[in-house]
Amino acid sequence: MLEVSALDAWYGQAQILYGVSLAVNGGECVALVGRNGAGKSTTMKAIMGLIARRRGRVAFRGRDISTLPPYRIGRLGLGWVPEDRRVFTDLSVRENLAVGRQPPREGAPTWDEAQLFALFPNLGTMPDRPGGRMSGGEQQMLTVARTLMGNPYLVLLDEPSEGVAPLIVEEMARMIVALKAAGVAILLSEQNLHFARLVSDRAVVLEKGEVRFEGAMEALMSDAALLRTHLSM
Repeated sequence: MLEVSALDAWYGQAQILYGVSLAVNGGECVALVGRNGAGKSTTMKAIMGLIARRRGRVAFRGRDISTLPPYRIGRLGLGWVPEDRRVFTDLSVRENLAVGRQPPREGAPTWDEAQLFALFPNLGTMPDRPGGRMSGGEQQMLTVARTLMGNPYLVLLDEPSEGVAPLIVEEMARMIVALKAAGVAILLSEQNLHFARLVSDRAVVLEKGEVRFEGAMEALMSDAALLRTHLSM
């Protein structure tokens, strides 16, 4: 579904990513884990074409998207849920969802308002509430739901559990499991290892912009030395 090969990225003159390579298969969740500043969000932005200076190859469903602008990448069925949510605060939940609507895609699950309210029951209780009058966790759910209105094959989820209440984290975990069951692929950027372990099949550990580990999630969690060296705070 997604193959990233030898990805380098810079902010200005500062190089942030060094030869990052990873892959995500259909119906799989891969956790991108690492300390703050490891390059997780930069990796996602580079995949989406949001980093001006980058080098390497990004292939999505067999097509090279390395040089495409973000809007064209999104139209191909690659969804992105940014860490800072970016809901339209003056629009209602329903209106935010309508903004994200794209046509059905062959081989991808098709989402509508009713299905998303079933997936996120909290949103179903506030369809007409403006985005600016929602809690951080509710805004996070709305951002995910709006992305799913685009009927993506793959979703990039950037730190979905950060700064939200435990009940919302549980709902996010159920949502990821449901997406996997529907065949959606997920690349998850996450610092919460407990959350990542609950929902992820494989893990990629980043440190200072380089891949230090790639393999089964359980293999990572059982390697005390690796956890201590690259993930302890």
